[in-house]
Amino acid sequence: MDAHPDSPCKTALIFGISGQDGAYLARLLLADGYRVHGTSRDREMSGFANLVQLGLKAQVGLHSAVLTDFRSVIEVIDRVRPDEIYNLAAQSSVGLSFDQPAETVNGCLIGTLNILEAIRFLKLKTRFYSAASSECYGNTGATPADETTPFHPRSPYGVGKAAAFWAVANYREAYGLFACSGILFNHESPLRPARYVTQKVVRGAADIADKKRDRLILGALDVARDWGWAPDYVEAMARMLRHDRPEDFVIATGETHTLEAFVAEVFAQFGLNWRDHVDSDRALLRPSDISYSAGNPEKAHRLLNWRAEARMPQIVAQLVAAEIARRRSPDPSGG
Repeated sequence: MDAHPDSPCKTALIFGISGQDGAYLARLLLADGYRVHGTSRDREMSGFANLVQLGLKAQVGLHSAVLTDFRSVIEVIDRVRPDEIYNLAAQSSVGLSFDQPAETVNGCLIGTLNILEAIRFLKLKTRFYSAASSECYGNTGATPADETTPFHPRSPYGVGKAAAFWAVANYREAYGLFACSGILFNHESPLRPARYVTQKVVRGAADIADKKRDRLILGALDVARDWGWAPDYVEAMARMLRHDRPEDFVIATGETHTLEAFVAEVFAQFGLNWRDHVDSDRALLRPSDISYSAGNPEKAHRLLNWRAEARMPQIVAQLVAAEIARRRSPDPSGG
C-alpha cells in the first residue's frame, strides 16, 4: 500500500483507538500507508469491537495505556516513537459526565497534559492532535462559533475539554510543540454506542417499525445541533497534522437542525410519523444543557481544503441503513 504523499511510511499512535473516531481514523491512516498503533486501558480485556467491525484489528499494533498515569503514557510513546499522536481517549458522554464529573474533567485534562509532557520530555518532533469539542462553547446563539468565540461550557465534559484546549495552546506557545486542537461539533456513525441520542432514536424507530414497541421517550426535542458524519471528521484531524503550522480548527457542517427535525427524518425513513410514537419527558433533561449549537468551519475549508460531505438527511439515511443491516446480520450486536 502506498503511503500518503505528504507523510510516507509514517507512524501514528491513537489514544482511544477503540472508540468511534479512533476506529475510523485508523482506517483512514492505514489507507494512507501509515503504520498505526493504538491504545486502550487494557488491550487484553478490550474486544476492540469497532476495529473488528471495520476489519482492522489485525493491522494495528495494540497497547495498554492509562492516560491519567504518566508512566503508562510515556512508556507507550517511547516504545512507538510516533510521528503523529492523536488523543481521542477519555470519557466522551456529556450525559455521563454529570454523574462522573471529577473523573471526566480529570481524564480530559490530565490525560492531555501527560501526552504533551511526554512529547516534551522525550524531545520528540511528534505532531499532536487533541480532540476538543463544541461543548466548550456552550450555547453559541444565532452566530455560529468559530476559533475566536469565547468558551462557556455547560457540562463537566465541556469544562474538561476547555481546560485541555488551553493546555495544548500553552504547550504550543511555551515549548514550541506542534500541537493543535480540533473543536469538533457533533458527529455520528453506526459505531456510536446505544446511549447516544442519535442511536437511541434510530434504534427506537427500528423497534417500532418491527412492532417490538410502540413508544419512544426522549428529553427536549427543541435542542439544536450541528450534526456531521464521523468518517468526514477524522479526515479533518489528519489534515490538521499535515498542515504547515499548528493551529486550532472548528470542524462542523455549518448547518444546525433541531432534535425534532432529526427524529422526524429518522421515522420517515421507516415510513412512520414520529408524532404518533414519540413522547418528551422533561425528567430526562440534564442539569444544564445546550439549547443551540452551531459551528462555522470556514477556516478549515480555507486552510485545510476540508468541507463536510454529509449533511443531516444523508447522515440519517446512512444510520438507518446500517441499523437495518445490523438487525439482519447473524450477529445483531454488530460485532
